[in-house]
Amino acid sequence: QLVESGGGLVQPGGSLRLSCAASGAIFRLRAMAWYRQAPGKERELVATIFSGGIPTNYADSVKGRFTISRDNAKNTVYLQMNSLKPEDTAVYYCNQFYQPGNWGQGTQVTVSS
Repeated sequence: QLVESGGGLVQPGGSLRLSCAASGAIFRLRAMAWYRQAPGKERELVATIFSGGIPTNYADSVKGRFTISRDNAKNTVYLQMNSLKPEDTAVYYCNQFYQPGNWGQGTQVTVSS
């Protein structure tokens, strides 16, 4: 089970930190990822992180602004989002990177003045 949180309404240039709480004893062995889906668009991969915390990879559109991290002791993955832009507006989801399972409800991020 995946539970995303931390979304909200923020002005352009602002920051948010998303969290994803995952259940399962083998979480720490899994590569995880954040995805997002904007209205009328397909879900896209935003960032990935492998089981030990490295390496990390980012979509070109967020590189240098977003940082993915994880705390295996807490079964939690984070997405620190800085310098947010209106085009970052979307519902954000976390899931496994390889063979994504059931999706959570996501968390809405809206960037608007």
